[in-house]
Amino acid sequence: MRVKSARREVPALGFPKAARLLKTDEFSSVFSLRPLRRSAHFVLYMRWREDAPDTSADATPQEGRIGIVVGKKHAPRAVTRNLIKRQAREMFRQRRAALVGWDFVLRLTRRFDKGTYTAAAAPVLNTLCQTEFAQLFDAAEKAARKRRASDDKTEGS
Repeated sequence: MRVKSARREVPALGFPKAARLLKTDEFSSVFSLRPLRRSAHFVLYMRWREDAPDTSADATPQEGRIGIVVGKKHAPRAVTRNLIKRQAREMFRQRRAALVGWDFVLRLTRRFDKGTYTAAAAPVLNTLCQTEFAQLFDAAEKAARKRRASDDKTEGS
């Protein structure tokens, strides 16, 4: 989907509902698997969707989807929870093309130290989240490439 501006066409940068895990069953099916990767504060779960045709009009059948779990236990302030979710959605949106056919759940598992991150939306916290998300999604892209390569080998033989 493209949005026409006065001068040129610009790709739409939205994050449609079809790119999100919404139902409890969708989250449970991803949580039932072993975590793909852990960072200091987050854990990323990843599940291949073979039989998940999406009937919504704005998504391809195998579009990558993400669910984000940030509980009050680990991030008591709403500002912090929203910052984390916003950063995670943006990182996923930027890498979505490489993650087609996968469902992900990103979960906050440890609190951020109040002494180090005094403000709820401190720039240091923002940078730390971006760094951890980059590491997690790099691992996800690597796993997706590995899966694609093994699928190509089985189809070729």
